[in-house]
Amino acid sequence: MFLFSMFLGTFITISSNSWMGVWMGLEINLLSFIPLMIDLNNLMSTEASLKYFLTQAFASSLLLFSMILFMVFSNLTFSFYLMDFSFLLSMPLMIKSGMAPFHFWFPSVLEGISWMSSLLLMTWQKIAPLIILSYLMTFNFFMIIIILSAMVGAMGGLNQTSLRKILAFSSINHLGWMLAAMIFNEYLWSIYFLIYSFISIGLVFLFYQFNLFHINQIFSSYSNSALLKFSFLISFLSLAGLPPFLGFLPKWLVIQSLTSMHQYFLTMILILMSLITMYFYLRICYSTLMLNYTENSWSFNFQFKKNSFLINMMFLSISICGLFLLTSLIYFY
Repeated sequence: MFLFSMFLGTFITISSNSWMGVWMGLEINLLSFIPLMIDLNNLMSTEASLKYFLTQAFASSLLLFSMILFMVFSNLTFSFYLMDFSFLLSMPLMIKSGMAPFHFWFPSVLEGISWMSSLLLMTWQKIAPLIILSYLMTFNFFMIIIILSAMVGAMGGLNQTSLRKILAFSSINHLGWMLAAMIFNEYLWSIYFLIYSFISIGLVFLFYQFNLFHINQIFSSYSNSALLKFSFLISFLSLAGLPPFLGFLPKWLVIQSLTSMHQYFLTMILILMSLITMYFYLRICYSTLMLNYTENSWSFNFQFKKNSFLINMMFLSISICGLFLLTSLIYFY
C-alpha cells in the first residue's frame, strides 16, 4: 500500500499543471516513503527516517512559501509560465534530490536504511524533483550547483569505507551530470537517469543478495567466486562511466552536448571529477580482483541461486553489450 502510494505521489507531481498539485504529490510521496524506510532489525533506520522527514519537511515548507510568494507576485495565479521565482523554487527541489551544497542529509540517511530503501532513495525519489527542476532554468545558478555537485560527489567518496556512502556520493556526482544534461538538452537527462538507475539496480541487487555493507567485507568474500568478482568489476566500472560499458553512453552524450554549446570549462570540471570517482571505484575493484585475503571472521556461503544467477547475467550482459547495441541502433537509424 505504501509503495503504491509513493508511486502515486510521484505521478501526481509530474502530471500536475499547478504548483499546489506539485506540492501535494511531493507530500504524498514523502509520507509514503518513510514507513518503507523503517526496519525493525536495524536500529539506525529510525534515526535515518527522522533525518529524512525533517529535511524533506523543511524543503516542502520552503517550497510552499515560495509558491505563496510566486502567487502573490504573479496576480494570484499558480501557472507554470511566469518564472520570476525560479531561483527560490528550485532550492527546495535541490534539497529534496540531495544536490550539493544541500547534500548533507543524503549520505547519513542512506547509511541507516536497507539496500532496497537505498535503491528507492537513489532512483525513484529523484524523479519528481528532477522533472520539476527541468521547468526552472536559471543558467548561472545551475552552473554553480553542477560544479559543486561534481566536486562534492568526487571528493566525498574518497575517504569512505561504507558501500552505501560511496554510492551516495556517487549519486551526488551523477546528479551534477544530470543537471548539466538538463540545461542543454530537454530529454538527455532522462536518458542519463534511466541508464544510471538500471546500473544501480544491478549493483544494489548484488549487495542485497550477499548482505554487503562495507569494503572490508568485499576483501574477504569472494576468494572462491570468479563470477561474483566479474559481476562487481563490470557493475562498478559501468557506473563509473568507463568505455566500453553501458555507463559510458550517457556521459558521452552529455560531453557531446556541452562541447557543441562551447562549455569547455564545465566539461573539463565534470571529466576531472569523474576521474576521481573512477579512482575509488577502481580501488574497490583492485581489492576484489588482486588481493587474496582469505581470513574470514564469519562463515557465509556466497553462491548464486538459479533465479539470482539469471537476473545477474541479464544485468551484466546489458552493461557489457548495451553501448555497442545502442550506438549501432542510433547509427543505422
